Amino acid sequence: MIWNAFLLAVREIRRNMMRSALTMLGIIIGVAAVITMVTLGNGATAKVAQEISSLGSNLLMVRPGQRMGPGRDSSGAKPFKIEDVEAIRNEVVSVVAVAPTVSASVTAVRGNENWSTSVVGTNNDYFITGNWELAEGRLFSETELKAGKTTCVIGNTVSKELLGGEDALGKKLRLGSFSCDVIGVLEPKGQSMMGNDQDDVIIMPTKTVQRRLTGNQDVRMIRISVKPDIDTDVVNRAITLLLRDRRHLSDNEKNDFSVMDTREITNTLTGTTRVMTMLLGAVAAVSLVVGGIGIMNIMLVSVTERTREIGIRMAIGALEREVLLQFLVEAVVLSSLGGLIGIVLALIASALGSMLMGIPYMLDYGIISLAFVFSAMVGVVFGYFPARNAARLNPIDALRHE
Repeated sequence: MIWNAFLLAVREIRRNMMRSALTMLGIIIGVAAVITMVTLGNGATAKVAQEISSLGSNLLMVRPGQRMGPGRDSSGAKPFKIEDVEAIRNEVVSVVAVAPTVSASVTAVRGNENWSTSVVGTNNDYFITGNWELAEGRLFSETELKAGKTTCVIGNTVSKELLGGEDALGKKLRLGSFSCDVIGVLEPKGQSMMGNDQDDVIIMPTKTVQRRLTGNQDVRMIRISVKPDIDTDVVNRAITLLLRDRRHLSDNEKNDFSVMDTREITNTLTGTTRVMTMLLGAVAAVSLVVGGIGIMNIMLVSVTERTREIGIRMAIGALEREVLLQFLVEAVVLSSLGGLIGIVLALIASALGSMLMGIPYMLDYGIISLAFVFSAMVGVVFGYFPARNAARLNPIDALRHE
């Protein structure tokens, strides 16, 4: 009986192709919108997590002042010293790498080419904390770090702008009043989530930058990488206690430094994108309800148009439940077919959107299944009322209908 009802439903849909297509349009748009929004939202969430992880894994960043980021309050907060870096390395357990960071802006010159970039003074732990890999060359030797030699490791952007396609190793770059020998080139990372080019950098030993560029012994930031299986909150508290003691802060004094955990940033930003994804998905789901109302409307019209046909079927022995099933199946077929078309369109739209936005293409098969099941349920819910009206028609009145 169900198979016969399905065949009748397909016949009616084919008989009125244009009307059927317009009826399914709401379901198609709803399913496609829900799946596309969720897929793009998942991709954006993964992109945010990926961007933050490029800063470093299990990374803590310590700066002077009470706030982090642009406009941070560092007034009156004394900078760190190399001794603070060594104290963290020696006294805080579960630390993999501790890198001091001293930065300065310079114009690098090579022959007739010049390029404005930033120089970072640090040690080899910097490459661990930032998940940096070498494309070619080597890192600094202990002698170069201790003596403050003028050697440098450059980012991919600096290499392209100043050296073009040439082999960078062994070349000299002019930085103000001195030259540095290129000993390594970093693997490219691309832009950060803040839009900064992470490859536009020249890395040198800490002492070199302090002596030749900044003119002081200050350390403006300390980057700390924690072991993967260790809770960063524990290490955060240990660092805070150690630095408070070294900076001679009393119990009633606030910290004059900030410790930022990139894990917290990841959780905050990914949580925000997930909420936005759910919100956009919920808004898109409204289209499914609108599509269901469209199905109910068309099915009511269909019942009116086919009143005489219903009367004939009931006069020759069709039961009320069979008429109910026929129209209910027709509504479900319409909504399910619309759901399938919507899924196909969503896959195409999601792939194009991910490519244009530069985010990972992350399909959620659970959402796809849920959207299809929901579209079929819309057919059942909104198709029941017209089907019930058809089943309750009086055969004599239906036969008289013109």
